[in-house]
Amino acid sequence: MFVSSAMIPLRKTLHVQENRTAKEVLSLLEKHDIDGVPVLKEGKYAGIVTRYKLFEAQFLSGMATDDFLNYVKAGDIAHWKDDSINEDAVFEKTLLLVKDRPLIAVTGKTGDLLGIITRSDILSQFQSAFGMNVKGVRISFTSVETEGRIARLSEITRQFHENIISLATFDETDKLVRRIVMKVEKKQNMDKFLKKLEQSGFRILSIHED
Repeated sequence: MFVSSAMIPLRKTLHVQENRTAKEVLSLLEKHDIDGVPVLKEGKYAGIVTRYKLFEAQFLSGMATDDFLNYVKAGDIAHWKDDSINEDAVFEKTLLLVKDRPLIAVTGKTGDLLGIITRSDILSQFQSAFGMNVKGVRISFTSVETEGRIARLSEITRQFHENIISLATFDETDKLVRRIVMKVEKKQNMDKFLKKLEQSGFRILSIHED
């Protein structure tokens, strides 16, 4: 999945111009109960102002609160001015950016702001990817890293008519072992399915039912 398919488009995104005062920005944040907004300068992305960064800037400025709020502009306190994500980037890259901010700006090739992705959006997408919103049986197992193992897993799953909700693999390169986490719908033949996995060289680590 690409960033463009998961972002909130600009027409639905709250944003401010770079010449808006800190007071206007704070009022917008409080009115809509949000943690940050992107800043625009002549139609181009110019950073993000968050509630935390605004208060931090006011504290570090040494200015009286009223003076800071009335005279300091959004462009002056915007952060991550050169740090956005392209609409064509793969969605996984959002994880590298969202750890220190509540939202990420999505930009086009010419720097136009196209929309945003919030931390909540990212968590929701990964919850969906791991099947956390659907009840089922979560099976964690390992397999020796050899060619065709995922294909063999798929064959066994098809043989037992299992419906896969989610599937993720993790490399254990130091042991030449691949760790796999699969979530499937609960069915009556679950014991037989698990036994077949073990007979085929898959080592079951844990089983958890929602």
